[in-house]
Amino acid sequence: MSASDPVADMLTKVRNAAMARHEKVDVPASKLKLEIVKILKTEGYIKNFKKIQEEGKNTLRIFLKYDDDNNPVIHGVKKISTPGRRVYSGYKDLPRVYNGYGTIIVSTSAGVTTGKKASEKMVGGELVCTVW
Repeated sequence: MSASDPVADMLTKVRNAAMARHEKVDVPASKLKLEIVKILKTEGYIKNFKKIQEEGKNTLRIFLKYDDDNNPVIHGVKKISTPGRRVYSGYKDLPRVYNGYGTIIVSTSAGVTTGKKASEKMVGGELVCTVW
């Protein structure tokens, strides 16, 4: 397990759990991960999440969402910025994900938000990941 990029580890766990049709997945909690999970919930990619404390460690329990045919709602997740290569974008140049069907998550000076909301607020920032 990579200790240098905990957000990528969380995204990989969510992607793998969705492909394996798991009901829920537990990941270690942090403020950035909590904000990303809140965006996933508001955009409709996950059912719900819960912050729990087990044995003195904060954990995020993410409940995955599936459609009527038991196919995962999350088709793919891709990390854009890595510890070795940070990717930044201004609000005018934010990329679109699958022609608007996906979501890009951006870490801005106004907090972690979606690309659409960052464009509306006219703030750019670090491109964290894309979800479709």
